[in-house]
Amino acid sequence: MKIYRYIIFLFFLSTSISFGQWVQTNGPFTGSVSCLAVSGTNIFAGTNVGGVYLSTNNGTSWTAVNTGLPNIAVYSLTVSGTNLFAGTYSGVYLSTNNGGSWTAVNTGLTNTYVFSLVVSGTNLYAGTAGSGVFLSPNNGARWTAVNTGLTNTYVFSLAVSGTNLFAGTLGGGVFLSTNNGTNWAAVNTGLTNTYVRSLAVSGTNLFAGTYSGVYLSTNNGTSWTAVNTGLPPNTNVLSLVVSGTNLFAGTWGGGVFLSTNNGTSWTAVNTGLPLNTYVSSLTFSGTNLFAGTNGGVFLSTNNGTNWSAVKMGLANTSVYSLAFSGTNLYAGTAGGVFFSTDNGTSWTTVNTGLPPNTNVFSLAVSGTNLYAGTLGGVFLSTNNGGSWTAVNTGLTNTNVFSLGVSSTNLYAGTLGGGVFLSTNNGGSWTAVNTGLTNTYVRSLAVSGTNLFAGTEGGLFLSTNNGTSWTAVNTGLTNTNVFSLSVSGTNLFAGTFGGGVFLSTNNGTSWSAVNTGLPPNTNVLSLVVSGTNLFAGTWGGGVFLSTNNGTSWTAVNSGLTNPTVLSFAVSGTNLFAGTDGNGVLKRPLSEMITGINETKNNLPIIFSLAQNYPNPFNPTTMIKYSVPKAGLVTIKVFDILGREVSTLVNQEKMPGNYNVEFNANKLASGIYFYRMQAGSFVDTKKLVLLK
Repeated sequence: MKIYRYIIFLFFLSTSISFGQWVQTNGPFTGSVSCLAVSGTNIFAGTNVGGVYLSTNNGTSWTAVNTGLPNIAVYSLTVSGTNLFAGTYSGVYLSTNNGGSWTAVNTGLTNTYVFSLVVSGTNLYAGTAGSGVFLSPNNGARWTAVNTGLTNTYVFSLAVSGTNLFAGTLGGGVFLSTNNGTNWAAVNTGLTNTYVRSLAVSGTNLFAGTYSGVYLSTNNGTSWTAVNTGLPPNTNVLSLVVSGTNLFAGTWGGGVFLSTNNGTSWTAVNTGLPLNTYVSSLTFSGTNLFAGTNGGVFLSTNNGTNWSAVKMGLANTSVYSLAFSGTNLYAGTAGGVFFSTDNGTSWTTVNTGLPPNTNVFSLAVSGTNLYAGTLGGVFLSTNNGGSWTAVNTGLTNTNVFSLGVSSTNLYAGTLGGGVFLSTNNGGSWTAVNTGLTNTYVRSLAVSGTNLFAGTEGGLFLSTNNGTSWTAVNTGLTNTNVFSLSVSGTNLFAGTFGGGVFLSTNNGTSWSAVNTGLPPNTNVLSLVVSGTNLFAGTWGGGVFLSTNNGTSWTAVNSGLTNPTVLSFAVSGTNLFAGTDGNGVLKRPLSEMITGINETKNNLPIIFSLAQNYPNPFNPTTMIKYSVPKAGLVTIKVFDILGREVSTLVNQEKMPGNYNVEFNANKLASGIYFYRMQAGSFVDTKKLVLLK
């Protein structure tokens, strides 16, 4: 979910550290690669969640190169001599030292949503979402809008052929300028789909990748012909690249296709690529073909005949769920399921059979069965994640955020559909919601014969396998229950905005147990280890209670991301799944025996956290930090870059803040929110699910 992600203050750790603080495991790593560029032996990858990465060895290893790049969503890259340009949600940035450092070059750029970049001689062009094309003749030092005749200003692709400049737009087709953008003319005869995501030039041939396949023009766009034989119907073509007589098309969910005859016919070339791969970018470096996908970078050395992943170190991911089965550790992430047999030292993707780019919000183990809860329902693996099968018969709501196991019963908590029960390993499901007056189920817990459901409207108890439910909320002053954990006769509820509550009588009554927690703490995860209780919070890190919640102590030394979505205990270690920095681990003993950890309540850098909950309906909270006084703005935009709401626009003193976004008047879909404070700019994605 999180489309997509985050700028967080990082304490860089030595891998030799094993005590005294949290230690980053080696992943899991994933990331959506939106653009690629080559300069000599350097390969650059622009990602949706981690800025720019550099590889000097054909993708064998990658290093983040983001100094000075405040916006981590990079949607276009281009090279001009020794200059590297990055188009982001906060404008264009220039690096003259292979990404070693970046400088904003936005003077005159009145729209900073830059989705495409191209160089023609000494001219640099930027295509924006909503304001058309901008021209800079001096490496971005100054920009001028060049849009006369450009009747559609959502420019997602640019291409140069001699003195001709082409712009591909979303909904307006292709435009041609023969005078450096001074004037434009639509060139769309025969182009029956005008949503143009990609352009490529091969000699006198111009190719356009659209939402319904590829089109060819041999006369500079004067007329177009569809060239789609061999492509699936209505293929969304995100990227195109030409190498000699070979034309490659990267598609939405269909991987890569090759044509050796100018698009007359196509063949899928996907061996080694995951199923249903989204290929946002393609580029050549010598004879090496690189594909930027929703699962990282892949390399082919034989024109797509075979592919191999080259993404070690490419980007951390958000880990929504963790589960152990014996010595196997599973992580449910924003990029599917990952598997580690060595306590996180190495990770392997295990996604065969899962939809592409799947957000796995819950994991559950029952014997040899492993279950994954996703926005596409429940999936079952009987071979340690080696392959997955959808098990959704009867599951009328497939937004599965929580899973619970009790003997032979499997429970699925959904957003909007309540609880479902399966007694045959997911073979079939039955809704069990009598008395469940709130059907947005964020958490489930089993205690003996009692089943508890934490919802956005309080806690419910069933003593008969979900056949009927009773609200058990007396004393629960915050009823937005995001996490549950059982310890003997104690039941703990983590709430969104109200901290932790304790019940010693199966929910009949509750007491707040928050001494030592920050006010109005959002508790996203809870786990019990012996007599110790750990709480993972939104923006506050990890807290430990050794006395059933009577008091709490922060245990955050070395925690590189303070939003903790999930926990798992294995042997002597506690594992924490974070919102953007993968999995970290820490020995239980050093936290339990008590260590003094410095707490500083005032932030030292600007930061914008991922909204929570996400997806949401219709309200969500956004946390942000301000280290020095100044004007702060936070605005929300739709997917086309149109502003839909201003959440913050005022002077703020140093501190940590929350702001609520209410989207009750908006349609379901993907939106972006952007924070600006002085030179700091950050943008994140949120998903409204009604």
